[in-house]
Amino acid sequence: MKKNQYFFVLITFTFFIFSCEVQEDNKVPESIQVQNFVWKGLNLYYLWQTDVPDLADHRFADQSDLNSYLSAYSDPKVLFQNLLNKPISQYPTAGEAIDRFSVIFSDYTQLEGILSGTTSNNGLEIGIYYKNNSLTEVFGVVKYVLPGSDAAAKNIRRGAIFYAIDGTSLNINNYRTLLAPTSYTINLADYDGGNITPNGQSVLLTKSVLSENPVLVTNVIESGAHRIGYLMYNGFYPNYESTLNQAFAQLKSAGITELVLDLRYNSGGSIATATRLASMITGQFSGQLFAKEQWNAKVESYYNARGWSQQFYDLYTTTLGNGEVIQSLRLNKIWILTSKATASASELVINGLKPYMQVIQVGDATVGKNVGSITLYDSPNFSKSGASTKHRYAMQPLVLKIVNKDGFGDYINGLEPDIEYKENLGQMGILGQADEPLLQKAIQNITGAGRLGSIPFHVPKAIKDERIEVLMQSEMYKDNFKLP
Repeated sequence: MKKNQYFFVLITFTFFIFSCEVQEDNKVPESIQVQNFVWKGLNLYYLWQTDVPDLADHRFADQSDLNSYLSAYSDPKVLFQNLLNKPISQYPTAGEAIDRFSVIFSDYTQLEGILSGTTSNNGLEIGIYYKNNSLTEVFGVVKYVLPGSDAAAKNIRRGAIFYAIDGTSLNINNYRTLLAPTSYTINLADYDGGNITPNGQSVLLTKSVLSENPVLVTNVIESGAHRIGYLMYNGFYPNYESTLNQAFAQLKSAGITELVLDLRYNSGGSIATATRLASMITGQFSGQLFAKEQWNAKVESYYNARGWSQQFYDLYTTTLGNGEVIQSLRLNKIWILTSKATASASELVINGLKPYMQVIQVGDATVGKNVGSITLYDSPNFSKSGASTKHRYAMQPLVLKIVNKDGFGDYINGLEPDIEYKENLGQMGILGQADEPLLQKAIQNITGAGRLGSIPFHVPKAIKDERIEVLMQSEMYKDNFKLP
């Protein structure tokens, strides 16, 4: 076999000729081992592989040719960005980027922690907003506080405003850096219609390793003949599926007549967990299609040829990943609260349910992430088993687009609410209480008890929810994908 023909077969069918790959990888200098992993992983799995010229199957004649290309990149992260399809790092203007979410980590333990909800955290889940009439000065708002955190111990409450850290005022260029240290002091302020006034108070906060239980609030609200279940769910973490199922069991035993699912701060997570949440909400559609995944042609061809195409179909189910029976509510209508921080797996739940039941979306438009990722390690088949011991790099590239039963998945600009209502930073309320403004909006729609009055309040321009900014940029991932 000619050299270039051999290399083409190698990179196209690495799935089943690992012995050949090992022979080729023996020719890779250790200085570019990570770069070699980055290129080959993206060449095989990246959703837009055919749209990136340097990822083309015929781009390099052989491993030596590829080595020469890789040697120009001393930093694997720079190579990774340059191999993406119009990444947001290079196309920051709104609407220009195609790949807004692929990421690479130099330490996969950090990535694994994020995907499971375990991070170094002081307990503040925040949003960052521009001050009135400014394009540079910003301030922070506490959306909620993690139980058991330093912020909770120091009685920081939802709605708290801070304008500076360690005495340095926040701006668009420094807020990420100021929020990075293990310990820092937040300088608090009062909020009046968008005006930020320092009040002389400050709190020292320290981060620790926290595992977030995404089931933050569960409540039952009675209004006339209605027993309205409320559930705030903040992350699709597989390790907490049993906890989520228990919350549904409680709501079921309470005899709720309606459900309000609060996903306003939920930036996503596991596709499998999203499918199981949808199965808890329903229960009458077991075995039917919840969502269909669309991978690149190379992956789909290989898996279809081997009878593994079932992996591309996410079906309603009756059990969790651990075999536990799902406590389903068998609803045919649901109210879902959303915001500009609602993303990926949360959007999947909304879109996947719509062909089967009435979904009333209350709040703001969502982020618009209809694509998902998998974790790739530097091993012969890109699984963690057999991963290189010489480094800890791992990638989380976008590998699939996801659509619902009707084939709809084009919502890159976000899912628009049926009932629009943006949060008033001056009156955020207590989560789960009937008078919390966004929940109140849903309750009034459920009961028909009148319209929530039009309250004139200033809505500042958000930069991004800090959860999206830091924690994987709205992740939606496939955690049960069968690698060859």
